[in-house]
Amino acid sequence: MIPTFQRDYEWTREGQWRLLHEDLLSAAERLHKARRQADALGDSRASADKNVTPHFLGAIVCEQLPSSTGGVDQRAVIDGQQRLTTLQLLARGILDVLQEKASPRASQMRRLIKNPSDVATEPLDQYKLWPRRKDREVWPDAVSDDSPSSNGHLYLSARKFFADQTRAAVDAAPDGELLDAIVDTFLGLFKLVVIDLEDNDDAQVIFEVLNGRQTPLSATDLVKNLLFLRGDLRGEGELETLYDRYWAPLDEAWWKTTVGTGHAARGRRDVLLSAWLTAVSGQEAAIGHLYGQVRAYLAANNRATEPVLKELSEYAAAYSTIYHPGQAESAILAQVYTRLDRIRVSTAVPLLLWLRTLPSDVLPLSDHEVVVGAIESWVMRRMITGANTRGYGTFFVDVLKSAQAAQMEGHNISDAVTAFLSSTSQGLAWPTDDDVAEAFANNKFYNSFTQERIRLVLGAIDKHLQFENPRTEPATFDYEQLQIEHILPSSWQTHWPLDIVDPAQLELATQQRHSAAHRIGNLTLVTSRFNQGVSNFGWDVKRPEFALQSSLQLNKPLASSESWDEASIQNRARHLAEVACRVWPRVTPVGPPVETAPTD
Repeated sequence: MIPTFQRDYEWTREGQWRLLHEDLLSAAERLHKARRQADALGDSRASADKNVTPHFLGAIVCEQLPSSTGGVDQRAVIDGQQRLTTLQLLARGILDVLQEKASPRASQMRRLIKNPSDVATEPLDQYKLWPRRKDREVWPDAVSDDSPSSNGHLYLSARKFFADQTRAAVDAAPDGELLDAIVDTFLGLFKLVVIDLEDNDDAQVIFEVLNGRQTPLSATDLVKNLLFLRGDLRGEGELETLYDRYWAPLDEAWWKTTVGTGHAARGRRDVLLSAWLTAVSGQEAAIGHLYGQVRAYLAANNRATEPVLKELSEYAAAYSTIYHPGQAESAILAQVYTRLDRIRVSTAVPLLLWLRTLPSDVLPLSDHEVVVGAIESWVMRRMITGANTRGYGTFFVDVLKSAQAAQMEGHNISDAVTAFLSSTSQGLAWPTDDDVAEAFANNKFYNSFTQERIRLVLGAIDKHLQFENPRTEPATFDYEQLQIEHILPSSWQTHWPLDIVDPAQLELATQQRHSAAHRIGNLTLVTSRFNQGVSNFGWDVKRPEFALQSSLQLNKPLASSESWDEASIQNRARHLAEVACRVWPRVTPVGPPVETAPTD
């Protein structure tokens, strides 16, 4: 059985049919030649047949399906529908010629297309291959003994092509034995490797090995086949309607776009599916084993097709909003989604998606804003302080389970999440204001963080300063387009010399200045109007340029500063840390503390 919504049959005459038939004739002619030579030498044809090189057609992957005792075994074609379908049509084309010539080999070829009547107890059991739902009406016509109608379907065109090519080759042969050689070649020299999946096999891993690690495999296509095949076998109706209503949007180009880089590059649909499975199963899903994990989840929970598709559709809508933040219900949600996307924190996505699927009477907008703000604060403070990101996947699953437990018990979801974030200790703690202040004062930011992350932090601080200052003229900046500037240049020696005579003290002061130059207190944002020609000059030359940049709140104090040195950098770092803690505050939980799972 070809799963219902596998891709269309796409092989064509010039693309594959002609080459396949040429391969068949080439192998048949080798067999025919070997047999004639054996006859001439008085040798056994059987021995000659064994010396003819077979033609290898590659590997197909099937999965055993439930079938009635004593009936025909059923398998789903997980990979290889194009080859299997084409081979059936090739067999049918050869059979047409055999029937025309009244060959006794016709019954032998027919057994490759249909099962014996004493075994085929159900109408569909008569066919060796049963195509996907879209093509089932034409398949009986495509493999019947009657001449098929000409309606332009690829199945019928392929059958006619193979019959015509076989007939032409046989009629042109100098003797009448080529047809037998073609049949024997098809039966014995065309080789397929068949991988039959067992319950503990993972089709996705097998495909990655077969297809090469350099090409990411779409786990979503495998899961789509699994879902609709399950529905088909369970007798669930209206599968085409369910496909159009829930799944068809996921086959659009945006969803098939690859996100991520290197070995982590995956299609958006795979990322969505992973996030959905994590949220509904309470276990962190691995994209590399997604098909097997979805199969196990569906088997364990015995869920019908429509509720699963409806749920996936809801998660898809939530995912689309997170990555199109302009669709969000409020500016606060849009801002959080934008920032978390910019720093690539994908481990929080299952939690964010689940929150978005909740109705407003369960999670009011005000609570929704609080909870995503708390998530952003936890992530940003840990980024600022250089905390380890190991264990984030498991941690956010624990946060999600805590929130889901709160929903089940009728408690406030926002309080449950903030309480969980606040109560986590050791390696996954929510950094305090003092932690942030220490990081701003002492940590190297430039070259330790990407410029995108530094822009995000400084831009968020500037935006908040504008919000806090009611006398500021409204100004809108695309902070991603601004440039990061060292106030004290990183190459400071020429125009910012140290007036120290003692060599030991000079060496220490030089090291301290080099370190201070890359701390966040010495970094700011400037527009393209900033004169880069003065970037390495002294403060008396550089200060007027910052006065021209004073529409940015970050730069207003610089324009009025009489001097700039290590003490100035420390003072500014302290001020920026205070603002950063207001941008990303630690939310105080209202409810009782929660007991956290050991996630380290």
